[in-house]
Amino acid sequence: MFYGITHLILNSVGGTIRWVYGSIWRTIFKQPKYEYKEYLHGPKHSKDHWDQHQHFTNGIIGFIFLAVIIYMFV
Repeated sequence: MFYGITHLILNSVGGTIRWVYGSIWRTIFKQPKYEYKEYLHGPKHSKDHWDQHQHFTNGIIGFIFLAVIIYMFV
């Protein structure tokens, strides 16, 4: 249960940060943008619906972001 809640929070925070960064980057370089849910659940047109690397990246980014926020306030 703890793993599920932690995974949900870190994946959501990390996916949101990746989506904001990716949207800005793709707007600057005039490339097609991905939808928000693609950053959370993987690409739409992929045969591998469970992209472990992407979820791992979301978790790491979310963990680093939350650690920095906690460090700033403690």
